Amino acid sequence: MSVSVRIALQKSGRLSEDSYQLFKECGIRFDYGTGKLKSISSNFPAEFLFLRDDDIPGYVEDGVADLGIVGENVAIESGRSVQTIHRLGFSKCRLSIAIPRGNDWSGLSSLNGKNIATSYPNLLGKYLGEQGVTAHIHEISGSVEIAPGIGLAEAICDIVSSGSTLMSNGLQEVETIFRSEAVLIAPPSLIDEKQALVDKLLFRIKAVQVAKNNKYIVLNAPNHALEKITSLLPGMRSPTITPLATKGWSSVYSVLNENEFWENIEAIRAAGAEGILVIPIEKMIY
Repeated sequence: MSVSVRIALQKSGRLSEDSYQLFKECGIRFDYGTGKLKSISSNFPAEFLFLRDDDIPGYVEDGVADLGIVGENVAIESGRSVQTIHRLGFSKCRLSIAIPRGNDWSGLSSLNGKNIATSYPNLLGKYLGEQGVTAHIHEISGSVEIAPGIGLAEAICDIVSSGSTLMSNGLQEVETIFRSEAVLIAPPSLIDEKQALVDKLLFRIKAVQVAKNNKYIVLNAPNHALEKITSLLPGMRSPTITPLATKGWSSVYSVLNENEFWENIEAIRAAGAEGILVIPIEKMIY
């Protein structure tokens, strides 16, 4: 019997879409759509389960799923015995405390003795304890923003992406207590055959992530400027230089981290580079 790895994904929402896109970029094909509960990949030994995000850590801890993709906030809040094996860099958000606009705020001490509504009592309780703040935490699920308006709490603690939901409910963000992103979680251990599949999957994921952070650069440069220009284009090992038909000129090929590109592009141009092409990289393997 062939071994496969079972992966739990959020069944709907932004995290679900980002997760599907990641596997697509990794070359792993499976059916994905509203109403599906599971799907088997046609070209990788993997089965996908589509679940509520809050349920994923439990499925992974119990061994029903070998891997899961969830927000780090969900993984930690659940308290389940799972390990984060890779940070995925998408679906970033923050868990923040917010109060009604116009209310006085003089720091976390303002919350002493107050009521705070949240869907994340464990993360909030831990943070308040570390800061020496004593407050009453009211755990509610969904529509946390309404709590101050109906007199349930003087503050809330909830996930924030853009902040527009807080604003539309008359709230202002005053303290960030946790920053989160999508993570790949696993149980404490897997059998060797499944761990080998996980390693293959991680190899693909890392190749996609590295590619997104780098660009392939092609440019023309006068030969007298090559030393200066190549010092600004380190590449994976070193740039490739090819003579052009025009005497005294060469073409330079290199890979550059996106952050370094924006820092160096003006210096590259000033050194004499022309016809600069910046090309996305689909996969990048060291």
